[in-house]
Amino acid sequence: MIKTFLIIVIIAIGTWTMAVAQNSDTQYRKPLKEVLETLQKRYGITIKYQEEQVRDKWLNYADWRFRANVDETLQHVLAPLDLKVNKEGDKKYKLKEYEYYRWEVKDGWEYLDELASHYHDKVSWERRKAEIKPELYRALKLSPLPAAPASKPIISGKRRFDGYTVENFALEILPGVYVNGSLYKPAKGKRKMPLVLSPDGHWGGHRYRKDAQIRCAMLAKMGAMAISYDLFAWGESLLQFKPEDHRKSLSITVQTLGAIRILDYVLAHQPVDAARVGICGGSGGGSHAVLMTAMDERITLSIPVVSLSSYFFGGCPCESGLPIHASGGGTNNVELAAMAAPRPQLVISDGKDWTAHMPEHDFPYLQKIYGYYGKPENVANVHLPQDGHDFGYSKRKPVYAFLVRHFGLTDNHVKTTDGEYDESGCTVEEESALYSFGIQGERLPANALHGYENLEKLFQNK
Repeated sequence: MIKTFLIIVIIAIGTWTMAVAQNSDTQYRKPLKEVLETLQKRYGITIKYQEEQVRDKWLNYADWRFRANVDETLQHVLAPLDLKVNKEGDKKYKLKEYEYYRWEVKDGWEYLDELASHYHDKVSWERRKAEIKPELYRALKLSPLPAAPASKPIISGKRRFDGYTVENFALEILPGVYVNGSLYKPAKGKRKMPLVLSPDGHWGGHRYRKDAQIRCAMLAKMGAMAISYDLFAWGESLLQFKPEDHRKSLSITVQTLGAIRILDYVLAHQPVDAARVGICGGSGGGSHAVLMTAMDERITLSIPVVSLSSYFFGGCPCESGLPIHASGGGTNNVELAAMAAPRPQLVISDGKDWTAHMPEHDFPYLQKIYGYYGKPENVANVHLPQDGHDFGYSKRKPVYAFLVRHFGLTDNHVKTTDGEYDESGCTVEEESALYSFGIQGERLPANALHGYENLEKLFQNK
């Protein structure tokens, strides 16, 4: 009887203990949707959200996170769930995923100021550059650089247009991994012509877009070789990888290595003037241009378009998917852009994206760094406050003029009497005409590597 009683007591105590434990685990735990409803009532605000944003999300000790100030409360409530809100008007908010790559303007400026406090002249700045640069290579798993494949580039037939030619290429940059693009050259090719690498951003159509083709054609008509190439897992790279692979960390590595290999090939085998090697890209292509210029001294001129900002690190893994911004104990894109000094650099910004405040703080910082070399005139900013995030004519025009000034391009024959550039002589080809591997990918080499998991194996010991 006593034994049975003890068993019952033990079971009862165990059940009670479990109930108490369960209650203590859950009494301060609430569904996020319920918390948002409470916030709206308590502070008299409206928070817009999609049902899938809050489904199955819970918050521990929610009530303890409330503060007198609504904005501070929202930050305390949402940060543990990697969420944030954007303010859309008086007492109106919209729920968003936390964007690690986007800071408040003042935070970006303060961080840049803190970085700048560690150098004050050319000597201390050069020491800072020497600290950052090797760490960029290590962060990208490119230290040391992998051996270059011995294969020759695949070059398509040449197409002739008004004042320029186009031929497509595929270059093996790792065993079985190819970068594809097109070479735009002057029809009457000069010896030792300038070179302009032309990466692009995430706009639909990428390098096949009308404005991308026009920009490269115009540079060729003015006497430069322009090279347009695919992002990783975009364009013809999709013959080897899936679209979602672009949103994975090695995308930034492959794109950087692709540009390095293109430079290796062109400088060794094309009639290019090594003293006049530029890079010009928009949006994500601008981030790529900044990174390449910081890493590769062979680039002698840089033009990041609608991309550069101290409070925006790039919203895609191809810009910030590996810890390049941890280099040197921490850096940002404006400090990386400063590593171009004293090489000529044109920063183009607009009023409707994260470059909207360029003239106020970030550009004066760049001028200061260029001043360390006695070359403040080598850095310029064209700010277009009424423009948005694109690579339209208003952006291309200063690109052309900057390259005329610094690379000695000739533009008289492509300008109208009122000083505007006439782009009407440029032919916009069908996308398939710019393919290196054929419309169906029928010319893809037999050794082509397929799948991100196989790409990872190439870097597994890095």
